[in-house]
Amino acid sequence: MKFTRIVFNVAAAWGVILLAPLYFLFDRIGIDDPPPITHPGFFYGFVGVALAWQVAFVIIARDPVRFRPMMIPSILEKIAFGAAAVALYAQGRVQIQDLGFGIVDLAFAALFALAFVQVGRRA
Repeated sequence: MKFTRIVFNVAAAWGVILLAPLYFLFDRIGIDDPPPITHPGFFYGFVGVALAWQVAFVIIARDPVRFRPMMIPSILEKIAFGAAAVALYAQGRVQIQDLGFGIVDLAFAALFALAFVQVGRRA
C-alpha cells in the first residue's frame, strides 16, 4: 500500500504544481506558443477538470483498497493526455515539452496500473 500511496500523492502534487499556474497564464500561453487560445471556456474547463483529478488522486492515496475502482479512470485520465501528446507531437502539432509532459503522464498511467494490480493482490 505504501507504493500506491506514494505514487498517487506524487501524481497529485505534480499535477497541482503544473496545472494551478495555468489559471494565470491564459494570455501568456498565446504569446509563448501561438496562436492565442480562442476558447477560454474549454481552456479553463480543462484546467478545472484536471485539478479535480488531482483531488481524486489524494483521495485514492488515503485509502487505496476502498478507492481501487477509481484507479481505472485514473489510468485512463493519464493515458488520454499522454497518448494525445505523443500523437500530436508525431504530427508536428505540439512542441517537445508537450511530448515530455505526455510521457510523464504515460509513466504515471503505468505506475497507477501497477498500483491497481498490487492493491488487488492485497485486498
